[in-house]
Amino acid sequence: MNPLSLLKIKQSLTTFANNHPKFVQFIQNEFSKGIEPDTIIEIKVQHPGEAPITTNMKVRQSDLDLLESFKDMKL
Repeated sequence: MNPLSLLKIKQSLTTFANNHPKFVQFIQNEFSKGIEPDTIIEIKVQHPGEAPITTNMKVRQSDLDLLESFKDMKL
């Protein structure tokens, strides 16, 4: 991957963390406990003036492997 692209991604992640510190802390806390296969992750989205919609996913080992590969990138 292009080093300039990695720098942009890192800057974007820093901006995201500054804009959403509670969310980032929540994710860090949960992932530090260790997410294991068969864990359910649920997401709810509510657009202004609309009813909320919710979906979920059951974590598979392949999902954890993908996340581990991101971690190895050391962004």
